[in-house]
Amino acid sequence: MGANPSSNPHPHPHPKLGLRAWMERVLVECDRAAAGFDADAVHDLRVALRRCRSLADGLIALDPDFSWKEMKKAGKKLFQALGELRDMQVMAEWIEKLGHAEAGDAASRVSTENRGDPVVVKLLDHVHAREAACKQHALKDLNQFDRKQWRQWSRALPQRAARVRPGSVVYLHLALEKWTAAYDLHKHAWRTRSRVGLHQLRIGIKRFRYTVENFLPRQHALWGADLKELQDLLGEVHDLDVLWAMAVEIGAFADLESRKHWREKLNAERDKRIARYRELMVGRQSLWRVWRAQLPAGPALRAAALARLRVWAGYLDPDFLHSQRVEKLALLLYDGLRAAGLVSAEAAAPNVDDDWRDVLQAAALLHDVGKARGAGKHQKTSYRMIRGLARPLGWSARELELAAVVARYHRGALPRPRGKTLRMLELPERRVALELAGVLRLANALDSRNGHEPRLEVQVQDNCVLVRAAGYSALERSGEEVAGARHLLETVLRRPVLVRALRVAARLRPAGQPRAAASTRS
Repeated sequence: MGANPSSNPHPHPHPKLGLRAWMERVLVECDRAAAGFDADAVHDLRVALRRCRSLADGLIALDPDFSWKEMKKAGKKLFQALGELRDMQVMAEWIEKLGHAEAGDAASRVSTENRGDPVVVKLLDHVHAREAACKQHALKDLNQFDRKQWRQWSRALPQRAARVRPGSVVYLHLALEKWTAAYDLHKHAWRTRSRVGLHQLRIGIKRFRYTVENFLPRQHALWGADLKELQDLLGEVHDLDVLWAMAVEIGAFADLESRKHWREKLNAERDKRIARYRELMVGRQSLWRVWRAQLPAGPALRAAALARLRVWAGYLDPDFLHSQRVEKLALLLYDGLRAAGLVSAEAAAPNVDDDWRDVLQAAALLHDVGKARGAGKHQKTSYRMIRGLARPLGWSARELELAAVVARYHRGALPRPRGKTLRMLELPERRVALELAGVLRLANALDSRNGHEPRLEVQVQDNCVLVRAAGYSALERSGEEVAGARHLLETVLRRPVLVRALRVAARLRPAGQPRAAASTRS
């Protein structure tokens, strides 16, 4: 339902609090509601539950832990149990407000004279009877609400949520998703002007509002009042539509004149709110344009999408520091090969906006997410998990598919040209996938895991690619892994790839200092 139509706002508005505080508030409001389910208590409990569920909505997109869905599911059951009760309480307030307007008595709720209106009487009798029944159902569901489990979630989930800072570019990307969905609903609703379209638009704006309110404090300070007004306007339009449908359903009208009178009265209220919405949201100066201008676009949007993938991987990968080192090594190796003119990926698909370096970076960050479901053949699990992701705004579906294929071949069996995985790609992209997979496979093997900062240099000597990596030693066991890992890259480059140790001390020698006696290269 929409906002409370009463002229007095809620007397004790709650401050904007974090997830832990809102989850604890749910338990407090449960006790208040159980005392009698008065309108304020029901409203406050639904607000607390809605806030927890909207926070979970945003965080589920970043953190795949199943506890978010379980918490949201538990909150939804109680929220819905209170929903019809709250609907009846709001309907009663609307009936009283419209009756008060009819009587013209600003001091009274519904005048004695107006209570004689058969429509008002019939509507109120129906609403109050439904309210009593709804209280019985709500009490049953409230008693079944697992407060012990909720309290456990209130301790564990806020710790997981704290890993992403409010106001971060990741949340800007999430807000843009909600903005895009809401704007599409706006265009549809404004084209059809249907009740269903306006109701869906209200839900879309509400989701955008909650994302901004929960995760973007700076934007909320600027946009919060407008977002609340829009949600209230569309909520009240929905209330008026529901009230009319209810009046028709129960046969509240004694004659056609009464029906026409109430239809005109409801339409007048509805039209005022639609006109205000139009004033704010249609035209060149609409709030849609204001909001979009302050959300990521162009290169910033692609960077935000990549940051979101990074966060998702960080929640899943049991050794994400390793993946971050592999990311650096893979990009250094790719940039070195590109500078030497050995990478053909950029020429494989001309006149497109795809950035294969970004694809490699994403694949490096995500290549081990499959370990969250077991270490055995985790590269195949990573492939399936990446393909199952919703395409982030700013990226194409083909880029995400390519990143999944590259991550799939960071280890294990070599890709087969006629294999099922490569056949998912267009022909020009298959060579790109092989090149990027060859780079990632070698970078993964080069991560020494011995404390060395990821450093790497690429040179071309006598038709060979010479890769010098900090921390590498051919005498260690990792040398065997590197020897095997370079084979795919050698195949796609059609030249040998030699790996040697990077002499860090020599690279840091002050200018002018004589070189020490030459040592044997390892």
